[in-house]
Amino acid sequence: MSEEFPKGRFVWFDLMTEDPAGGQDFYTQLIGWGTEVWAGGEKPYTMWKNGEAPIGGVMQLPDEAKQSGAPSHWLGYVAVPDADASVAEAKKLGGTACVEPMDIPTVGRFAVLADPQGAVFAVFTPAGKVPGHEGPATLGEVGWHELMAEDYEAAFGFYQKLFGWQKTDAMDMGDAGVYQMYGRGAGPMGGMFNKPAEVPVSAWLYYVDVPDVDAAAGKITELGGQILNGPMEVPGGGRILQAMDPQGAAFALHTPGPGQSG
Repeated sequence: MSEEFPKGRFVWFDLMTEDPAGGQDFYTQLIGWGTEVWAGGEKPYTMWKNGEAPIGGVMQLPDEAKQSGAPSHWLGYVAVPDADASVAEAKKLGGTACVEPMDIPTVGRFAVLADPQGAVFAVFTPAGKVPGHEGPATLGEVGWHELMAEDYEAAFGFYQKLFGWQKTDAMDMGDAGVYQMYGRGAGPMGGMFNKPAEVPVSAWLYYVDVPDVDAAAGKITELGGQILNGPMEVPGGGRILQAMDPQGAAFALHTPGPGQSG
């Protein structure tokens, strides 16, 4: 791999759901994504298209995931130059492999991991061009990657060693504790904090940039989803909400503030 390989960047997002058709209907109406069937795999898989750019996909929640108690959820993939080496390193750091490294013909090699506190994510080594791009997200893309952890300091140490992420700014949220932002050297890409007691497990949450969070809130309920928190303003003048789709997968939306990208 060249020095320009974007190690540590989230590059793909899959919706693993018990109702792929329902998931497609919900998000295409809510966010405006298109879809395109990908015929290269053994199992049915439909890609999300933001304009002409593929940004992820939707597929049936695997039986083994359901048997382990996993609900419908979003799975983010982080680019690494060697998926097998990253899995080995994650295990040394206390993580576990939910899906050991395997090939997707002509696409690349991936694995699904859980960090030491149980938050699930994936690593991906592409066979060709790396999906996504550097710099701020555009509308319809995931622009923020948030980890709710049992112990965010310990979690950050794991991801720092695995991906080279760096701490950026931190915010004191009072009784809710510290919100620690992190990045790859070119501005923050997300944040970590200690999860509230009502959140049962450590988990990743992904924020999609949309033109108007408040308008989207009404659409979420119309389409059968549920608002969990918000809409609310965040530092910088942007607005966010956290929600759950009709199949129970958690997601979040963000409208950039004045002068912010999106």
